[in-house]
Amino acid sequence: MFDFLALITNKKYWFVHSFVIRWILKLYGVSVGKNFYCEGVPKLKIRGKSEYIIIGDNVNFLGNVDLRNRENGKIIICDNVSIDNDCRFVAANNSVLTIGEGSGIGPFCVFNCGVDISIGKNCLISGHVYFQSSEHGTAKEELIREQNHTYGEIIIGNDCWLAASVMIAKNVSLGDGCVVGAQSFLRNVEYQPNNIIVGTPSKKIGERE
Repeated sequence: MFDFLALITNKKYWFVHSFVIRWILKLYGVSVGKNFYCEGVPKLKIRGKSEYIIIGDNVNFLGNVDLRNRENGKIIICDNVSIDNDCRFVAANNSVLTIGEGSGIGPFCVFNCGVDISIGKNCLISGHVYFQSSEHGTAKEELIREQNHTYGEIIIGNDCWLAASVMIAKNVSLGDGCVVGAQSFLRNVEYQPNNIIVGTPSKKIGERE
């Protein structure tokens, strides 16, 4: 129905829709900045503090976006960020999930944040990229789902590009300007600025010139 209204009004409907969505989010206690634009319906699963979800100025939701927190988890979406359809953002425990200013997030991305995940400024995150800062235990004496998690921060520097279907697991640090090739898997690694990284498991193959 929303798409139909947008079609017959040459997308003018979305500006009215965005005003209403912004008002509803603020009613829930979510902090939303100026010029918020939304072409979908956000899904909220707030089991922590609603004020710990912070959306900056000039943020675009280009479809449905799933926002979840619990315990003291914080989600911070900085100014001028664009998020495509069907992305999920989860912050639990005492973690902070930060999407840096000017960054763009492609469709169907997932950010599961048990400890901090930080995306720098002006990053490009392609579709189907998965961030997971926690892992289940795998001891054979008990069910995996009943075992404690282990955690490791994920830090992505400024001006990084992650191509489609990249998987970022715990304990990953990328310096400014890194490029990660499609379908790569990164875990327990640190790369210097401007490295070009590919593979499963990942490896450096060059540097930006």
